[in-house]
Amino acid sequence: MTHTKAALGLIMVGIAIGHAKLAAAQSNSQDVQVYAGYLFADRLLERPLSGSTPRLDDDGIFGARYTYHFTDDWGIQLSAGYSPNRAAHVASGASNLGLTTTDLDFELDAPLSAQTIGHQLIPYAVIGAGYAWAKLDDPFFGFAGSDGPVLSKYCNGYTANAGLGIKYNVSDRLFIDLDGRYRYMSKLVTVFGQGLNTSEGTLGIGSRF
Repeated sequence: MTHTKAALGLIMVGIAIGHAKLAAAQSNSQDVQVYAGYLFADRLLERPLSGSTPRLDDDGIFGARYTYHFTDDWGIQLSAGYSPNRAAHVASGASNLGLTTTDLDFELDAPLSAQTIGHQLIPYAVIGAGYAWAKLDDPFFGFAGSDGPVLSKYCNGYTANAGLGIKYNVSDRLFIDLDGRYRYMSKLVTVFGQGLNTSEGTLGIGSRF
């Protein structure tokens, strides 16, 4: 009985220490930010249409991100972005193609002990998946070799992304975020559509609470 009580006592002490360490590690902080930047795009079709291969143009992008931090190192991020883009190199003339993306990412932070101008730098990495919506004003129309006339419209698809960034803490609550990401998007148009390899660089400003 004495040994049982001692063992139970040790287990309870161990549990208490574990809970204390977990509580210390779990900051449960949140941050929200708005960002703007530039999107570097790719071809929309896997083959030329009337002698030219339509592509999603390089254009600006803006959006917002919300991150919930389970610990000082780990978090989960929900983001949404929009690019008022266009489809270029279209035989029938360029067409507006608004692109909306949403992503759910895991974020790994690596806070630095060193400071720059008295403030902390926090490098981080993100990886995740999401969805993209394309809104094409005018369908593509043209000839694709022996396939004859083709009418290609917009469609929606999944995305996958990974990136690196660094946050600069201006104060305890305010930070600036420099971010670069690669994003794969499944086809955005219906006929002869292909997956797109895109990248984006953004600058954001946010608040932590």
